Amino acid sequence: MTKQIGTGTSLADFTRRDFLASSALTAALFTVALLLFPVGAKTESRDLTVAAPVSSHAPMPHR
Repeated sequence: MTKQIGTGTSLADFTRRDFLASSALTAALFTVALLLFPVGAKTESRDLTVAAPVSSHAPMPHR
């Protein structure tokens, strides 16, 4: 039976196949993240200002 990826207890057990598999999975993760959250995406939200802010703290002074 072959050893599962990522079950090694030391760095010496990390084989070339493990490295290639983890690199491919990392690349796939970043690709999916870029597809789901594009860099230049603009939100189509309305003005989200609060009419009357509710806070228990003193307001911060404006500069």
